[in-house]
Amino acid sequence: MGRRKKGRDISGWVVIDKPAGITSTSVVNKVRWAFDAKKAGHAGTLDPDATGVLAVALGEATKTVPFVTDAMKAYRFTVRLGQSTNTDDAEGEVLSESETRPSDNEIEAALPALTGEIIQVPPKFSAVKIDGQRAYKLARDGEEVELTARPLFVESLVLVERPDPDHVTLEMVCGKGGYVRSIARDLGEALGCFGHVRELRRTWSGPFDVEDGVTLEELDAVAKTDAIMEFLGPLEIGLVDLPELPTTESGAVKLRNGNPGMVIGTGVQYGDEAWASLNGQAVAVGRYKAGELHPSRVFNTN
Repeated sequence: MGRRKKGRDISGWVVIDKPAGITSTSVVNKVRWAFDAKKAGHAGTLDPDATGVLAVALGEATKTVPFVTDAMKAYRFTVRLGQSTNTDDAEGEVLSESETRPSDNEIEAALPALTGEIIQVPPKFSAVKIDGQRAYKLARDGEEVELTARPLFVESLVLVERPDPDHVTLEMVCGKGGYVRSIARDLGEALGCFGHVRELRRTWSGPFDVEDGVTLEELDAVAKTDAIMEFLGPLEIGLVDLPELPTTESGAVKLRNGNPGMVIGTGVQYGDEAWASLNGQAVAVGRYKAGELHPSRVFNTN
């Protein structure tokens, strides 16, 4: 007989203002422990030295993670000009240096080439898999890592501050799969001066904003008490980018059994992805077809 999972059946979203010096996986484990939850996951990894929004899903909310992962995200980051590193951030070994320091105008002139639909090569020290192995593990072992370029949509990339000649602070809004470290590296190369990320903070991710985030210290202070529920947002937050279609009691029963159920399809087209709700609570996600939702994910909540 398999070992039974410990923890509570609790579902919802927790927005963590992640500190530097800890992995995203460690944050998820801390949140799961604090809520005594059976299941937890996150919507988009942050590097250990990065800070800001890390949205953690508990229980049935983990089924909505893909919709948040696919959403737009915003970052504020500082690039150290004049140096490239093997990790494309400040933790790496310096590979090249330059005395060249571009002007603000030169930096701003280089940003449009990194905006819109671009092709980006991930950092060698990243979680991208090569023949089943993580790139960062191969790189740490000294193996030569060749990563394939991949498309990325950058909605905006702007210069917001130039604290000194060696540093420039930028803000970027981008789609799924963007590496800020690659942006810093490519900007430095375009300017002929090299560059790497010195500081990185994710300010929002889909529906989650850093202003609504809780620190690990705040969470720890109320861990495993009723007071911690103040920091738990509803499962439905992860579905805000999908149309909501109300269903009936009988429709909900069918959907929960994995069968198509009747919904009120206002403002949706045949084949659109949407979610069915009963009294405002999520029942299922699926495709709308001729007055019914055909479920792909069903939420097992009371």
